[in-house]
Amino acid sequence: MIRLFLSILLAFSSANAFELMVTGTVVSDNQKMIGARYMGYVKKIHFDIGDEVEREDTLFEIESAEFDILKNQADLFLEQAKIMVDMYRSRMSEIRREKLLLKSRGMINSADMDNLDITADNISASLASAQTLLDNATEKVKQVATISDYLEVKAPNSGIIVEKRIRVGDLIVPGMLAMVLVDLNHLEIHAEIAESDMRYIDRGQNVTVSIPSLNYSTKGVIKSIVPSANPMAHTFKVIVSFFKGNDKIYPGMYAKLKIDIKDRSRYR
Repeated sequence: MIRLFLSILLAFSSANAFELMVTGTVVSDNQKMIGARYMGYVKKIHFDIGDEVEREDTLFEIESAEFDILKNQADLFLEQAKIMVDMYRSRMSEIRREKLLLKSRGMINSADMDNLDITADNISASLASAQTLLDNATEKVKQVATISDYLEVKAPNSGIIVEKRIRVGDLIVPGMLAMVLVDLNHLEIHAEIAESDMRYIDRGQNVTVSIPSLNYSTKGVIKSIVPSANPMAHTFKVIVSFFKGNDKIYPGMYAKLKIDIKDRSRYR
């Protein structure tokens, strides 16, 4: 009697529970397309495909004729502004000495003093203009120094180089793809779910993830369901986050998802 009861219970459970098996691919949630902000020739490449990098590591360096021109112009502008400021300051000092000399000798002439005051006012205005030019030139030099940092292209985050499209001596322009950096610490699985099976899928649902090539199994959660169907296959993309407990898991690996459906009857 007990065996019969257990058999009936097992049959009932099997009728109300099933597993949905889906295949997917491991992808990185943080993939960066690396390029340059200025045109120039690649001078040095520090990393190759497959190399791991840390954040702020210099990936490659470029030399730019455009930057050299900007730097020379900024330096020349700064030097000229300094010369003008020094010249007007020297002239102001001379006028002060002339006034003191006239007063010390008792040769105070109102007309001469008025002329010196007028000259001093003109030079003071010119000095203020020259100081403004000097401030602008100093700021320009700082901007050019900032640009020079862009000639050393750095990694925005830690990861691994999976693609490299440049070589030393190549001309690189803004918008051109130079490298692809993938963050291995933020992986997820993308899978396609048939339209007919979408009624069994919910966001936040637990799944079992397995990667056959590594004989690895772990737990995952349905992170999101992309509300855009593939019109040819009538499938929807499902994104699954999972616990990465193996350092050999890389983007592009084949994965299997097992989704447990507790009570199939409620979807009918």
